[in-house]
Amino acid sequence: MGLELMLRFKNLGSGSTGNATLIEAGSGGDRKRLLVDCGLGIRQLDFRLNQAGLQADEIDAIFITHEHSDHIGCARQLAMRYRIPVWMSHGTHAGMGLADFDGLLNIARDSTPIDLGEMQVMPFTVPHDAREPLQLTATDGHVRLGVLTDLGHASAHVLRHVAQCHALLLECNHDPDLLNASRYPPFLKRRVAGLYGHLANHAAAEIAEAVAGTGLRRIVAAHLSQQNNRPDLALAALSERAACASIELLVAHPVEGTGWLDV
Repeated sequence: MGLELMLRFKNLGSGSTGNATLIEAGSGGDRKRLLVDCGLGIRQLDFRLNQAGLQADEIDAIFITHEHSDHIGCARQLAMRYRIPVWMSHGTHAGMGLADFDGLLNIARDSTPIDLGEMQVMPFTVPHDAREPLQLTATDGHVRLGVLTDLGHASAHVLRHVAQCHALLLECNHDPDLLNASRYPPFLKRRVAGLYGHLANHAAAEIAEAVAGTGLRRIVAAHLSQQNNRPDLALAALSERAACASIELLVAHPVEGTGWLDV
């Protein structure tokens, strides 16, 4: 039975146009499916779930990392329509205006595990300009996936949590030169590049290098800025690290996301 267990994930979209990632653990009728963020409209989400071979009512739980619109999207509508439990921090819930989830809301806390049966989820706090942002790792007891997007820098706390991951969905938001030359107003450039903004390619590469020696075998570069980054620049920054030489490097498309990927 243990050999049949599987942890896999599929990004449904990544970036300012909307973020959502499916994580699936188990096999056969025992599978559990977690939707991490739901930054899409309900029709678009249904379409992308259909492309993934799923229906919305097959989702077992929703985890919202923070209250920014490209991560919330139709989360409440989806949860209420199909009676899906939702996890988020107190701060994220407050940032959403304390929306009523009709008993479906569960409060996620830093370093407090969430047991979904075939899948165990570990939330952890990250430095980002939101009320109480959380990212997470997910494991089936054999392999571990880290979801690490929307943070300005990797604190020691972050690195401790993503150590021992076998796969990472890792923010590679911007190239500093492209950001500096962009049409963004100065305040927005400072925000993106700040300690509570978003990861530059080289900062993501430093995280990859720090984690690479602990069994990491796949990185999906995510949350790339359409104006301030390019896939080739993100991949180049990651591949320049010697520790990443044996790691498969992929890029999540902003709209198409990725195919299903085993952890």
